[in-house]
Amino acid sequence: VVVQKRIDEGRDAATGVDGDSGLARFLDNAPFGIATVDATGRIISSNSPFARMVGVGRIARRATIAKLLNKGSKTNAHAPIMAALDQISQGESLIDPIDITLGSKSEQTRRVFVTPFRRDNDANETAILYVVDTTEQKVLELQFAQSQKMEAVGKLAGGIAHDFNNVLTVIIGLSDLFLQTRRPTDAGYNDIMQIKSNAKRVAGTVRHLLAFSRKQTLSADVMMLNDVVQDLGYTLSRLLGERVELKVNCQRDLWYVKADTSKFEQVVINLAVNARDAMPKGGRLTIRTKNVTERDSLKLTDQGVVRGEYVLIEVKDTGTGMSQEVVEKIFEPFYTTKEVGKGTGLGLSSVYGFVKQTGGYVYADSKLGKGSAFRVYLPRHQGEIISQEMISNAKAESSEQPQDLTGTGRVLLVEDEDGVRSFATRALKRQGYEVLEASSGVEALEVLAEYDGTIDLVVSDVVMPEMDGPSLLKELRKTHKDLKFVFMSGYPDDAFAKTLDENEVYGFLAKPFTLPQLAAKVKEELTN
Repeated sequence: VVVQKRIDEGRDAATGVDGDSGLARFLDNAPFGIATVDATGRIISSNSPFARMVGVGRIARRATIAKLLNKGSKTNAHAPIMAALDQISQGESLIDPIDITLGSKSEQTRRVFVTPFRRDNDANETAILYVVDTTEQKVLELQFAQSQKMEAVGKLAGGIAHDFNNVLTVIIGLSDLFLQTRRPTDAGYNDIMQIKSNAKRVAGTVRHLLAFSRKQTLSADVMMLNDVVQDLGYTLSRLLGERVELKVNCQRDLWYVKADTSKFEQVVINLAVNARDAMPKGGRLTIRTKNVTERDSLKLTDQGVVRGEYVLIEVKDTGTGMSQEVVEKIFEPFYTTKEVGKGTGLGLSSVYGFVKQTGGYVYADSKLGKGSAFRVYLPRHQGEIISQEMISNAKAESSEQPQDLTGTGRVLLVEDEDGVRSFATRALKRQGYEVLEASSGVEALEVLAEYDGTIDLVVSDVVMPEMDGPSLLKELRKTHKDLKFVFMSGYPDDAFAKTLDENEVYGFLAKPFTLPQLAAKVKEELTN
């Protein structure tokens, strides 16, 4: 009360003329606004920050909360404050903080604390208002909520994808077994081909889900984005058509990044195709690359970018653009603005997942009628630089599969899904292997003990009840130091590699896999 009395004595109620200049300067430098109001919402006294908080240069005589807060704002911002004043007039003293939005686009937020106040010599003063700017806090809260939602959706997508991969492994595998024993002229042959083809199509959708959940299998290539973009030039020109002009602006001396080249190519293609669809009457698509220094990255911290050095690739169009509501949902799986049958809604979600899994960031900037810009920031790679020719040669060498997939040896197959275990067992037996089965890690250890020293290879699923694949391998190494081991999983191997010993050697087979892929991996491990 004493402080409030000094406030009013040191300032003219309407004009804000200083009386006690020391106290007035103290209040005018406060980081929040202060004002006293009567029961009708008329401003009795205020400090300078209060005027800034409500968006005016100064508080005019007989100004009211209603006029101040509704000026230039589409929201009825004064209503909750007036309701709080009515509560105080009726004798209530505990009023909850009030959040209001200001501005023509509701882009500013304020938190208002309303407390009762009545002086003996002025019965008109009803309450004190303390106004705090919470715009930045609200932006951060929304960003955090969005990231949490995307994380939750990602976990759900990853779980669904894992289960689908097991089912698809069985469908594709049994199709391979059937096709091996039938001629193309046999009844049902084409039907099985259709089943296999559609299963592979679903597998593609599952890969998109795994990409969004950041659990896709990636190969780490050291590359320069300029080379990839220029190599894609012809492909992009064909995809965009004659009505869309393609302009490429690549910065010289661009830094290297470490990412999956094929997945990055798909990112550029997805963004380019979306841009084309947003320009039905034609337009211009601009692809730009640029180095982002550590100093430049500080300007992006409000978007959540961690300080560091990055390489930017921007895909910008002159199309129809998107509303802010669409931009906020654009990276969610199965969200699409295209007509039914013209898009799955997984393209941008897979872009998001790839960029996040690579340690980068992706943002969309768009306005209706003014086009869109997608900016991807990938971390700069400063380790060993390997030429693209070396990478291409290594890929070509690794992609060569043996023609003869038959072999000999005793294989222990550990898989809790009966369908996958049954198909894999039949497939390997057809290739000449002796196959022992186990439905869990615990059961696998029992089989190993029974056939001690006579098992050549263990092929195990990763996620299993009782004892998972990595735990099985750790336990196995206590007694079988050199036994060869292959993991099967719908997730990339780096999802569990960190749980193993640093120098552990193992093979990896990604689900869903075909019969030739399974046989090739087993033969590769046994012959190495």
